[in-house]
Amino acid sequence: MTFQYTDAFVTLATFQIENLVGFYTQFLGIEPTTYIPNIYAEFRLPSFKLGIFQPKQIHFSEFENSAKSKVSLCLEVSDLESVIAYLSVLGCSPPKEVMTASHGREIYAYDPDGNRIIIHQSK
Repeated sequence: MTFQYTDAFVTLATFQIENLVGFYTQFLGIEPTTYIPNIYAEFRLPSFKLGIFQPKQIHFSEFENSAKSKVSLCLEVSDLESVIAYLSVLGCSPPKEVMTASHGREIYAYDPDGNRIIIHQSK
């Protein structure tokens, strides 16, 4: 059986949806393109969608005791220093120094729910 993908995106589950939506609204500098209060928000970036949802009560147990997520939201930027400064304004200062990798420079930051955001600037 073959089929064609029409889209792909990442979603984050949270029990503090309004807090996380507010953070990403400020951090990304855009309003959600889809927004259902206390249920779901979606941000559309070039070639990427980020969804944030609050699990239904019957599914809480799937998310309550989850080990720290191994998924990272990776964003490529043209000016890493300005993003670091902006994260500090949001009260989300990156916890470590800028790392240099073979592909460029990057930092790790964490949203209010502890999800890792890798912010990367290519060489």
